[in-house]
Amino acid sequence: MSAVAGEPVALITGGAGFVGSNLAQRLLSEGRRVLVFDNLSRAGVRNNLRRLQELHPDRLEIQVADVRDPGQVLQAVSRADEVYHLAAQVAVTTSLESPLEDFEVNARGTLNILEAARKREPAPLVVFTSTNKVYGALDDIALLKTAGRYVPANLQVRENGIGESRPLDFHSPYGCSKGAADQYVLDYARSYGLPAVVFRMSCIYGPHQFGNEDQGWVAHFMIRARENSPLTIFGDGCQVRDVLYVGDLVEAFVLARQNIATLAGRPYNIGGGPHNTLSLRGLVERLGEQLGLRPSIRFAPWRTGDQRYYVSDTRRFSQATGWRARVAPSEGIERLHNWLTQTTAVATSRPRASVEAHP
Repeated sequence: MSAVAGEPVALITGGAGFVGSNLAQRLLSEGRRVLVFDNLSRAGVRNNLRRLQELHPDRLEIQVADVRDPGQVLQAVSRADEVYHLAAQVAVTTSLESPLEDFEVNARGTLNILEAARKREPAPLVVFTSTNKVYGALDDIALLKTAGRYVPANLQVRENGIGESRPLDFHSPYGCSKGAADQYVLDYARSYGLPAVVFRMSCIYGPHQFGNEDQGWVAHFMIRARENSPLTIFGDGCQVRDVLYVGDLVEAFVLARQNIATLAGRPYNIGGGPHNTLSLRGLVERLGEQLGLRPSIRFAPWRTGDQRYYVSDTRRFSQATGWRARVAPSEGIERLHNWLTQTTAVATSRPRASVEAHP
């Protein structure tokens, strides 16, 4: 099937990345025409994109471009009735080293998306992936250390997690750039009536993720353990996160599209919630059991903006859409392990795949 003149597309910025390629696969399988907008700068993304091209050659379009280029953004958004804005600089450490670049990608890049969406008639749906880092270090939440993990002293926080009513407290340049973008998206919904929604996401993991020390820690730990390489833990390893399997996140995107009339203009915390939590030490133990070895660990000092405890309270989104996390960490980690086993090599050792881009 060739492109139809004027046929709208589902635009995914960062669409060749981990989350973007999983979302693209879902939308393409539903019969949507998808435009992947990506600068292909992250390791492994060319392989993700090549896979999509092989599976959906007739419905996939590719625009190799950067969200910092307003002209390229306008060209892409002008064709879209849905925009999933995932492209970002994703590492706190990188933001500390290059705060101007971090701002240009995350804040200015998002503003380029919003301006292009505002100029399109009718305005497209916009889903923006923000971060739990907008809530800061959460130092005021009293924590107990038990069984190798932190737990909140407050029973309500322990049972439900961190809700959207939590005051914003941007830490690190990354927290500031993503937080500014988060607020711009919400204000464009308020000021211009843009049908936009913000996902403040916790830790996402699953197939097609090539994690590193700065981002994607579940996959990073598994890849390092499989290579029998030492794992570096920043802090004491008792820090806790809720983890969400990527397929459950993709389902949340689909539900956001279906319920945008009631969701628009609000932020939603999206993660595995209190029933899907892992400490760093706990993940290492799971990997040791799964791989039949004891991973070597080395410890390093706490990093700027590190949260000792963050678990998403997802009740607002669940009550609005019926969504819930369905894949338990034990099952999701097994799926990630199986995918890595079937993959010939991780992104850093793969040859660069050729990608055919379409304007």
